[in-house]
Amino acid sequence: MSLYDKIVDRQEKISVIGLGYVGLPIAVAFSSKADVIGYDINKEKITLYAKGIDLTNEIGSDTLKEAVITFTSDETALKMARFHIIAVPTPINADKTPDLTSIVEASKTVGRNLVNGSIVVYESTVYPGLTEEICIPILEQTSNLICGKDFKVGYSPERINPGDKEHRFENITKVVSGMDTETLDTVAKVYELVVSAGVYQAESIKIAEAAKVIENSQRDVNIAFMNELSVIFDRLGIDTSAVLNAAGTKWNFLNFKPGLVGGHCIGVDPYYLTYKAAQEGYSAQVILAGRRINDGMGKYIAENTIKQMIRAGNVIAKAKVAILGFTFKENCPDTRNTRVIDIVNELSEYGISSLIADPIADKNEAMLGYGVDIVDVNCVSNVDAVIIAVAHNEFCSLKEQDFNNMYADVANNARVLIDVKGILSGEKYSGLGYHYWRL
Repeated sequence: MSLYDKIVDRQEKISVIGLGYVGLPIAVAFSSKADVIGYDINKEKITLYAKGIDLTNEIGSDTLKEAVITFTSDETALKMARFHIIAVPTPINADKTPDLTSIVEASKTVGRNLVNGSIVVYESTVYPGLTEEICIPILEQTSNLICGKDFKVGYSPERINPGDKEHRFENITKVVSGMDTETLDTVAKVYELVVSAGVYQAESIKIAEAAKVIENSQRDVNIAFMNELSVIFDRLGIDTSAVLNAAGTKWNFLNFKPGLVGGHCIGVDPYYLTYKAAQEGYSAQVILAGRRINDGMGKYIAENTIKQMIRAGNVIAKAKVAILGFTFKENCPDTRNTRVIDIVNELSEYGISSLIADPIADKNEAMLGYGVDIVDVNCVSNVDAVIIAVAHNEFCSLKEQDFNNMYADVANNARVLIDVKGILSGEKYSGLGYHYWRL
């Protein structure tokens, strides 16, 4: 009987290593078709998951409570599985080089508990060649097994979009790959158990790795183009949103918007590709140019906030600004690599204090990662300017009076309203006398 058949018959288990925004939905999805072990080094997270509490808000606590998963932080439990899915984060270092700490440690953990006849599938975003050049040797060294003989390896890049309730793990086409035909067939069949959109079988692990890393690089470059346009149009006194609405009437115009680009994917993945390119003697041009533009948008937004405040007659050194939203994207609690922090840091350079409100951000993560204390939006008052940094649903529903309650008791022409994502009517608030600005 094949490994696939044994998984279906629940004679063998699937393990998911790394239970964050990607790993948890994967574990829950497979739990409806197979016996699943969910492993994470964070014991507090494991305890909460076991109680049915979804920290990620990706699947919901009700769904998590119904899922039958063995949650554990005991790595020896992985010996009970023969199909391992590694879904740990792959961030970057301060110098923009790949930080492989998590994927290296996860490989060591799986290797120490790897049994003969297993398949290890990596989902983490990496540069082409990393799985075979770095991960496989670690698995062999720590397991004393031989890859290709005692165990096999595959790669299936994650495509989960945190906070997106429409595009889910199950209904996104899954790219799969394997080190040989037999492995590819098994990996494809296992994922087909739960991915209703079907799988695409890539010709090799490197091709699958490359496909993933260019998906987000492409988006990054397109958003950078929009950000550059917003800078140009602002100097020309033209509303960028109005320009994009007009251009969008053409059937093949790409619908991208300007904004902050952070998170654990789009703001990170391009550096993995350019790092590998540099190793091969090529200095990427377009990709890195896009990164420079996007990395500078927080500073640009802060500078324009200050300009509007000066026009409004505010004393900059004593000013207070409310920043609505701290997560890297709307309707998602994840603050990893949020570029809102760039706005905060730049404003502080001018002596401006920031009051940050976010109804769904992970407050502990914000404090530990950035030293930021997030307050309730109802606590925002007596500020000189309001920056809507993230388009959470809660912020999209705010009315004029809601904003008025946040400002100091001054006339509208002394109030600054910065609408980064353009969720408000600029015509309305400008007409009311606000110093309104958006990308």
